[in-house]
This record gives sequence, structure tokens and C-alpha cells, in this order.
Amino acid sequence: MGTYFVTGATGFLGRRLVERLLARPDCDHVFALVRPQSADRVAKHDKLTVVPGDLTAPLDFAQPVDHVVHLGAVYDLTAPDDVQRRTNVDGTRHVLDLARTLRATLHHVSSIAVAGDYRGTFHEDDFDLGQQHPSPYHRTKFEAEKLVRADKTTPWRVYRPAAVVGDSTTGEIDKVDGPYYFFPAIAALAHLPTRLPLVAPHFGATNIVPVDYVVKALDHLIHADVPDHSTFHLTADNVSLTDVYNALAAPAGAPKVRAAWPSLPLPAAPTSAILTGTLTELGIPPQVLPHLALHATFDSTTTRTVTGLEPPPLHTYADVLWRYWQDHLDPLRAARKHGLAGRTVLITGASSGIGRATALAVARKRATVLLVARRAEELDQVAEEIRQGGGTAHTYPCDLTDAEAVEALLKRVLADHDGIDMLVNNAGRSIRRSVHLSVDRLHDYERTMALNYFAPLRLILGLLPHMRERRFGHVVNISSMGVQIGTPRFSAYLASKSALDAFSRVAASETVADGVTFTSVRMPLVRTPMIGPSKVYDAFPAATPERAAQWVLRALERRPEEVNLPLGVLVELARKVAPKTMRSLVHLGYRAMPERSERTSPLAAVAAGVTRLTLRALR
Repeated sequence: MGTYFVTGATGFLGRRLVERLLARPDCDHVFALVRPQSADRVAKHDKLTVVPGDLTAPLDFAQPVDHVVHLGAVYDLTAPDDVQRRTNVDGTRHVLDLARTLRATLHHVSSIAVAGDYRGTFHEDDFDLGQQHPSPYHRTKFEAEKLVRADKTTPWRVYRPAAVVGDSTTGEIDKVDGPYYFFPAIAALAHLPTRLPLVAPHFGATNIVPVDYVVKALDHLIHADVPDHSTFHLTADNVSLTDVYNALAAPAGAPKVRAAWPSLPLPAAPTSAILTGTLTELGIPPQVLPHLALHATFDSTTTRTVTGLEPPPLHTYADVLWRYWQDHLDPLRAARKHGLAGRTVLITGASSGIGRATALAVARKRATVLLVARRAEELDQVAEEIRQGGGTAHTYPCDLTDAEAVEALLKRVLADHDGIDMLVNNAGRSIRRSVHLSVDRLHDYERTMALNYFAPLRLILGLLPHMRERRFGHVVNISSMGVQIGTPRFSAYLASKSALDAFSRVAASETVADGVTFTSVRMPLVRTPMIGPSKVYDAFPAATPERAAQWVLRALERRPEEVNLPLGVLVELARKVAPKTMRSLVHLGYRAMPERSERTSPLAAVAAGVTRLTLRALR
């Protein structure tokens, strides 16, 4: 029977190795050292016990074990020296002390980084050959292994994996690291024609192994009948960086490198602000660049003989790695989707009018619709109609003028859904009243601003960090053609819409690199319950909510800065060319239209007829 004490049990290698150890028929028990804040990441098993602790402190553990498996380390070229030293060096010292106290065999997982800048073949029994170590990661891994090798009484074995990538059958990986930093750049090159022949320098070679090979090899070597103080290379054959790119370019649909210049060394960590900024924008830490290529080749004859395992060549599983990254880790995966199918769209004011019609139209495009409004019963009716049509809808009753309710709404939708792709700020309040009749009604302006400006602003600001993290988001604000015309008696309503338009223009200019965009849809008069109280509009032409929903769809699918009707653009242009004339014409309309009336005046009817003819001509 075998008992094990494992560090790094919540890491990518550690989780898989623990699962494999627990599956062994001769496994008695596994004790996993886990930091208290990570305890929930360990799967439950009757043969697994979590031991709270941290590598940076001495380990208090007294249960007898056969094997101490030390995987815990900082595997990050970008981490500061002091962080890596505390974990990689001091942590190894604490684990070595524990193995010595328990009289257990120490299995130390090191790295080929110990070879540093050594040139030539680095054999499994080689260690200090005078090589230099160019980064804190290389230095601390070397110093940690040096501590282990200096112990002549404790039985130990050392394992040096190469750069570990995802599973060769599933592609699974837990984070972006090593060669994965360059995946976004390859995805960007996929926009070029695949037949385009690329020419690039030959930057050298690297060594890559899939995680499933490393775990299988570790399992074999931990239990193999081999001499103590043995070292094993868990490596594949070196592969040129050009071949790595070409292996990944094939599934990415990017052009391949057809010819290489003579060998060229990778540059040292860039000090140029321009180069550093360019690499950072591509998601490539500048510190990583000098360490991509290896100077050494690694002999793994003993490892392959003992395990009987051969690491698969990269080109045989590169497509699997690419698909997993594309589906789970690509920072632009949300932005790479086309159309509305599979999108999650939050629509406010979705219980009636434009919001309801938009929700139905978006659902027909196979998007998931999140319906928000005050009236829960009416939201449920819209959701049921969507579901009967084969769509997906979720309801979230909310008073958008209540700051605490909006905060709770945001927490709930972000917890319920993996991503919110698009937001349609449709809920609104309209007040028709002349300015001179509003001098003692400041609350009219406050009410319209509360729903038309501050409510969507809360939603935008609440979702913006989420959208920036996903590198994609689109906000559609339902505005009004009146913003372009300056329609009389709507100073409160149009001021709130103008405020939202102005905010969105500024925000859009700041979030270009984040993939977050904004569209303002300048709606004409639409026959909805909102205009019902103003009987004066009964004589005017008005769009249907379904027609309005098509304009919103255009905003969601094409994501322009504005969606305008020809009349709105014409009036806006006329106001710039002849402002006094347009102001006089609009004033005539103001004088012709009554403040409150069940019927329009004759002059208003004429104005309505002229408007109707103009609209028809322009459409």
C-alpha cells in the first residue's frame, strides 16, 4: 500500500496527479497540502485528506507516509524574485525537512529551466555545468534542486518537465502561460489569406510536452524500482519555434511560415516603450520573450526506458490545444462570435412596446434574452411567448430608479450567466410639457433623468468591468429623433436622452481597445403605451414597435455609432446650415400644437400631413 503527501495539489499538474494516485489499487491515502483559501478546489474523496498549510512556512505534519511529492512552486516567468524565492527555494527547504523527518522518499518536480543558458546536450545526471540563469524563475528552480541534491541521506528523485501544455486528447489547460501567450497573435494572423507565404527569422527551438504525458510519466517514475538520487527528463524532442507556429497556424486558419531567415537570437527583454506597449497590447509579457528559445537539448533516454512512454509530437495534438484555447481562454472569444446567435442580451423596459418587440426579435435570432422591467407578470408573459417560439428568456423584475435594486440585479445576472454580451437601454419616461409651465416642476426633470439617464448609467458602469474583462460588449441606447430636432415641450425628456448620448460618445472613445462599443438609436414617433396619454399624436404617423425593433436589431448586429432616420439627419443638417430658420420653423410647430387637447387644431393637422408626406418621401 502507498501513502502520499502532495504539495501543489490544486495546481494543473497536481490535481491530475492526485486523481491518478487515488485511482491506483495500491493507494492507501493521499494527504494534500493546500492553502486555506484554496481548500474548496480539492475534490472530495474518502482516501484524500486536506492538510491546511503554506510552503512559505515550516510544515507541521506528523502522519507516516511513503512518498512526499513536491509539485508546489511558482511557475511564472513574470513573478517577482522575492515571491519566487519564498515559494520555490524556501518552500523546497521546508518540504525537504518534512521528508527527512518522516523518512519518506522525496519526489521533487523541478524543471528544465535549471539548464539555464547551457549550450549542448544536457543529460539527466547533469546539473551544475557552469550555466547562467537569466531570470528569477530559472535561478530559483536551480537553487531549489541544488538543496535537494545536497541531501545525501534522504532518498530523493528529481523530475524535470519541459514546457507543459494542455492535454493531448482534450486540450484542457488552466491558464495562459508559455507558448499560450502567442495564441492571440496567431488568431489575429488568421485574418490574412492562408495562401499568403510568410517569411520569418529562425528564432531557435523549444521543448513542449502535454500534461497527460507528464502525469503518466510521473506516476510510473514515482513507483518504479530505480536507484535513489536519480534524475529524469520529462521532455520531448526539441522543436523549432517556426514549427510550433506552423503547427498552431493550421487549426487557426493562419498563413504558415514558408521560409526562414538564418538563425536569429530572440531580443533581450525590451526596454523600448513602443515595443513593450505593443507586446503588452498583444497579451505577451515582455519578460517572456528572451526565454522562449532553448540553448540546450535534453537527453531523456533513462526516462523513456523506465516508463516505456513516448511523448507525442506537437503537430499531432496542436489542433486540440487550439480548439480548447479558442473555446475557453481566448480573451477575444466573445468578440469573435458573429451575429446574435449564442449571445446574451439584457433588455430593459422589456414588458411592452419597443422593449417587448425587440426581445421577441432578438430571441428569433437565437440569442438568450434577459428581460428587465418593473411589472413581473407582464415580463413572464413575454418570456413565455419567447419560449413557445423555441427561444430562451429569463426575467428580472426591477425598479431601475432604485440604486440598490439595480445593484442586486447586476449581481444576479452576472452570477446566473457566463457573460452579458449586450445591453439595450430601452426603459424610459417621457413628459410633454412646455418649459414655461415647468418652472415650478423641477421634479419632472429629476424623474426623467432618474430613469432615462441615471438608470442606464448604473447598468453601463456595472457591466463595464465585466465587458472589458471579456474584451467584448455592446450597449444600445434607445434615444430619440427629437434630440436632432429639438422637439418643443420635451425639454425634460430630450435633455435626459442627450445626456446619455454624450456619455456614450465619450465612453466609446475610451473603450475602443477594450472591445466595448455603443450605439444610439434615434427613434421617431413610435406607437407605444408611452405616447398614449398625448392624444395630440393620434393624428401623426408613427412607427410600429416591430419596425422600431428592426432598427434595434441593426444596432445590435452591425454596431454602428448611431442609427438615424433620413428625416432626423436632414433636420440636424438644416439646423447647422440655417439655425435661425430652423428655430423659427420649429417654433411655428410649437405654437400650432396645443399643450393638452383631445383633438389637434386645423393647423396642427396640416403640420401632421406635411410631416407624413415628408416621411414617406424620405423613406
